[in-house]
Amino acid sequence: MKLTIKHFYFLAFLILVTSCSSDDDNTTDLDKPTILVNYDGGFPQACQELSKGETYSFSALVIDNLELASYSIDIHNNFDHHTHDDQEATCELDPIKDPINPFIFIENYAIEAGLTSYEINVSIDIPNDIDSGDYHCSYSVTDVTGWQRITSLDIKIID
Repeated sequence: MKLTIKHFYFLAFLILVTSCSSDDDNTTDLDKPTILVNYDGGFPQACQELSKGETYSFSALVIDNLELASYSIDIHNNFDHHTHDDQEATCELDPIKDPINPFIFIENYAIEAGLTSYEINVSIDIPNDIDSGDYHCSYSVTDVTGWQRITSLDIKIID
């Protein structure tokens, strides 16, 4: 059998992958973190209306079996009626429309090292000069091993 350079790289890769291990890493994290919004302090709730010109405290509880690393909040328009795989509630939507000046909020935050639970609490101003209508609020959390969970819910921004 003729050994080509392609075979050589493939064999080298196999040896590298199978020989690398860490005595410090005896357990493998197989659990994604959890995001809870549907609790007394969670905000916003599905189908909730938010008024332009107001400031709201966006809150969710995130939990992981080992350690949390970071989270993000993403608010974007849903004028085209798209969905996200994890949405549980179905809200009444306005007619489909083209965005003119949609509200967009995307921010990432680090979580203090060593925590397995953390309550997100971020103050967000809803500007007066944005399009009213249907929006999604998405929370994302990542643990220290890289597992990520995202949850999205429908909200409505009103005048």
